[in-house]
Amino acid sequence: MSVKMKAGIIFFFLFNYVGVLGVFSQTNDKISPDELAGQVNTITTAVSFLKIAPDSRSGAMGNAGVALSPDANAMHWNPSKYAFVQDNMGTSLSYTPWLREIIDDINLSYLSFYRRLDDRQTLAASLKYFSMGSITFTKRDGSEIGTFNPHEFSLDAAYALKLSEHMSGGIALRYIYSNLTGGHSAGSNESHPGRSIASDISTYYTSDKFSISDKSGELAFGLNISNIGAKISYTNESQQNFIPTNMRIGGAFTLNLDKFNSLTFTTDLNKLLVPTPPEIREDTTGSYSIYAGYDSDVSVARGIFRSFYDAPGGIKEELHEIKYSLGLEYWYANQFAIRAGYFHEHETKGNRKFFTAGLGLKLNVLGINFSYLTTTQQRNPLENTLRFSLYFNFNQQKSDNNNEDGS
Repeated sequence: MSVKMKAGIIFFFLFNYVGVLGVFSQTNDKISPDELAGQVNTITTAVSFLKIAPDSRSGAMGNAGVALSPDANAMHWNPSKYAFVQDNMGTSLSYTPWLREIIDDINLSYLSFYRRLDDRQTLAASLKYFSMGSITFTKRDGSEIGTFNPHEFSLDAAYALKLSEHMSGGIALRYIYSNLTGGHSAGSNESHPGRSIASDISTYYTSDKFSISDKSGELAFGLNISNIGAKISYTNESQQNFIPTNMRIGGAFTLNLDKFNSLTFTTDLNKLLVPTPPEIREDTTGSYSIYAGYDSDVSVARGIFRSFYDAPGGIKEELHEIKYSLGLEYWYANQFAIRAGYFHEHETKGNRKFFTAGLGLKLNVLGINFSYLTTTQQRNPLENTLRFSLYFNFNQQKSDNNNEDGS
């Protein structure tokens, strides 16, 4: 193993498992962290469909994708990756059934597109549409008011630029629309669709100057802070809700075993950059006040910065808010892929733990990906569901690497 390879692997693990911990350096000395860090304290946001993995490739790898080789679906994972796509133009269409074992008309659709401007610049756009099926609204006496199909969507545009031979940066703008009631009122509260504008800031690093013995390898890192934007509201009177601002950071290492076989290991860490709900307790006078943590009714900017230290249980609870994704991808002759992954969320922060698997098939400009999710602990909306992605790449540039653009 070369010295460069050793340094790269060490940096890879430090980047993913140690470096992030430094930001969680503050805790609340008014409480005992052990007393509160073990309590269920899930963070909730509006328009949570923005957090759903839209494509089958990353969906088969435990929802990891911030540092994977770039493809048409990079908008969700890391827009800056578009600067390193191997083709001049590409598009992808994904379909995800939702709660299919319970109801058959809830689904997520995702359409993405990119176009290279030159060797350094790429433009991209995407549309994510979440349909919640048909719902019948009724009055308190049970009489029907009418039916409506609640739906949400986001429309995105991104620009990615190569900053150097190995590094790129990207920005994305997002329009968010959420119509959950169709204008129906609850009592005297008139409802309306929720709307917001958000942005992403991302960076990506990749290098193929690594080797193990006589085998070449590529190392990549990615960082994406997504959905930085205004709060959203559904009535004129209600309190506005945070959208899911999220920090995703991770790395990927690809080893080219020989001319036809390659293996990629990847991992993502995710943390919501929105306030953690405080601990509210009743005092001796019968009134309720914040016992631990901070008031969550703050501005978006303050909520982002506070999210690193505002958990009632201190640093222990902050670490519980990190979600882990691990993924593995095998390619044969850059035509057939086998994928597997694992996703972990702490018991007090949602308790989602599941395994994923999937297949990929690439035929010239056309490719198809499938993914499957299973869990033995807690039911998941995608459990036992097969979802798929269809993609097209145009004007492909030939490369000696076997795994490039594994959409």
